[in-house]
Amino acid sequence: MNSTARRRTIGQVSGENAVIEVAWLYYHEGLNQKDIAETLGISRATVVNYLQEARERELIRITLAAPAFTTHRLASDLCRRFGLKAAYVVPDEGASVEDAFRRVVKGAALWLPDLLAPGDNLGVAWGRTVYDLAEALEITRTEEMTVLQLVGSMATPYGFTAEACSTRLAQRLGARCLNLHAPAILSSADLARALRAEPILRVQLAEIEKLNKLLFSVGTASEDSHIVSSGLATTEDLAHYTRNGAVGVICGRFVDAAGRAIPGPMEDRMIGIPLERLTGLEMGILVTPGHDKVAATMAAIRGGYATHLVTGLTVAEALLAQEL
Repeated sequence: MNSTARRRTIGQVSGENAVIEVAWLYYHEGLNQKDIAETLGISRATVVNYLQEARERELIRITLAAPAFTTHRLASDLCRRFGLKAAYVVPDEGASVEDAFRRVVKGAALWLPDLLAPGDNLGVAWGRTVYDLAEALEITRTEEMTVLQLVGSMATPYGFTAEACSTRLAQRLGARCLNLHAPAILSSADLARALRAEPILRVQLAEIEKLNKLLFSVGTASEDSHIVSSGLATTEDLAHYTRNGAVGVICGRFVDAAGRAIPGPMEDRMIGIPLERLTGLEMGILVTPGHDKVAATMAAIRGGYATHLVTGLTVAEALLAQEL
């Protein structure tokens, strides 16, 4: 580098501009920290501080291209073993449960825009995974796209209600949002049947069945499952379904190890998309951030709900150890 020709003092730029100048030279022009210090007449420590400030203020984005994760050996193994169209595997070895969760969610947020196309009708499940994914998404815009809430509303102590998940995702994707203006479950089958017959809701239910892609995570069939803590299912409901082989929950519906819906006391009282409409889609994007969801993920794969999978490396290994 010809430092004499390029040298200028940082006094020519100040404040936020100085941070941006340093970040530009480092990330766009490929100068190292020593060259930047010489070019701007500042110390190397100042360069380091400016780069750190740029990261903390989110003035820069550093990402790895999707092929780094979709061509991983385990991603290929998952596709070959389970007939998936694609898988995205992020490193999680040695990470805490919470850190592994965040990594998988961030990976899903980075990959999702690549999987969407103009005109898509994206059906969205509910839960912390989907909500945090929406929060992690960079703001984009996909033309003529609609995000569909697939499960009705519920009283929940969490921020990730069904309508919050679909609304936030639509905002980040610049998409139209269609929410269901009804409770997820009613007190009686007769009341649910009458509500489904209401003209407004009948139109909404018909619209959500037009989905061509699905974004979801699976719930567990354990006592601490969100389906119980949200009030959607009672402990008595849970006991009935687990007695009958439930291993997971997909869009509020209990499924067995083969991914089949289990008849029970909730089905006729629910407002939402039937499970049979969630198979055979153009794309079913399943996000599995933890080992607690291995059994439920296998059920979703066996049942034909998933064509694409985002998960961590150690969870991928656990899945590959399961019988298909």
